Amino acid sequence: MKLKVFKFGGASVKDAGSVKNVVSVLKQFPNQKIVVVVSAMGKTTNALEKLTDDFVLKNGNAKTILEEIKKYHFDIIGNLFSNSTHPIYSEVKNIFSDLEIKTNKLSSDSYNKEYDQIVSQGEIVATKIVRAYLNEVGIKNNWLDIREVIKTDSTFREGKVNWELTEKLVGILNPNQQITITQGFLGCTPDNFTTTLGREGSDYTASILAYCTNAESVTIWKDVPGVMNADPKWFDETKLIDQMSYQDAIELAYYGATVIHPKTIKPLQNKRIPLYVKSFLQPEKKGTVINDQHSQLPIPCFIFKVNQILLSISPKDFSFIVEENFSDIFKTFAEHQVKINVMQNSAISFSVCTDNDEHKIPELIKTLQKNFRVLYNENLELITIRYYNQPTIDRVCIGKKIFLEHKSRYTVQLVVKNV
Repeated sequence: MKLKVFKFGGASVKDAGSVKNVVSVLKQFPNQKIVVVVSAMGKTTNALEKLTDDFVLKNGNAKTILEEIKKYHFDIIGNLFSNSTHPIYSEVKNIFSDLEIKTNKLSSDSYNKEYDQIVSQGEIVATKIVRAYLNEVGIKNNWLDIREVIKTDSTFREGKVNWELTEKLVGILNPNQQITITQGFLGCTPDNFTTTLGREGSDYTASILAYCTNAESVTIWKDVPGVMNADPKWFDETKLIDQMSYQDAIELAYYGATVIHPKTIKPLQNKRIPLYVKSFLQPEKKGTVINDQHSQLPIPCFIFKVNQILLSISPKDFSFIVEENFSDIFKTFAEHQVKINVMQNSAISFSVCTDNDEHKIPELIKTLQKNFRVLYNENLELITIRYYNQPTIDRVCIGKKIFLEHKSRYTVQLVVKNV
């Protein structure tokens, strides 16, 4: 029997009712071997980020934030387990006690490393609770610490997978039980420090496990019917895409479609493993399948990214910008772990749009200014349209000032600001 990999995100385990719904989904797949990848519950990752920042910046709110996170999880536990002496209470209590000790030792000198040690606990707690509840309702399962399987380098907050070692260790995924519960988003360095795989990295975890086990399929369970042609938060009339190719999925994820993590698709494409995106609210519906069938999407797809910054970089002596400059610029971006969302160059300048990360961008600009003139605009929005036409461009530019426009055969990207 081939393995299936299921991934449940934060929204699908955000409260007791959602955890019970995970049970309902799993019961539709009896006698099948399934690895269940679980994200932190609800907005826990955001809360743990805030906790980490507060300790580093010493704002004095850390104790309150930690208590709120604890209360949130114990409220879920209280609604799942009627027996107040159930072992899950002490298990989760111990995790939070350890977390408090870790946060008190935080050092601002290694923010990315400290971030991974703290933020990773959201997934650990979530999987402990889900594992315990499944056992409570008679669904026997095996709990796996994913850090024993996925090995990475020491690039904290963006761990790069050691594929050879990870494949070798994946034999751990052969439990007696048919269902294995494990964490998304996490990996481990050779020195046994926790790493994270980038925000929304639980999808990538599911893809890694599927690749290493030659799984039958991966299913990402979401609170939407499948992959839509636009985020419903931005568009009133969105349409479900029944099927798309790996290539289109990679393009959409690369440009920022939040329904799929950018790194998710390639390992699946390499082994032609289909990816399903389905609704955990309506698990009987087909959703979207992403596979190797090549067909152009029938409708334009819209992707919006907010909190963008546009950097204009040029030589200090007003000379032409040449290959040597590009080499230095790209090296600087790589050293600061800043991803470029869109770029464009002219004879004397190089323009780059990226996420305005408050921890990375100020240092990036400071380093670039040693050798270049750097101008920038903040509070921008990046709009990407896959399979665009002029009416679609006109539609999204109403009330906007365009700072940069970049077109290719199938895709247009627009850096804009409200006017």
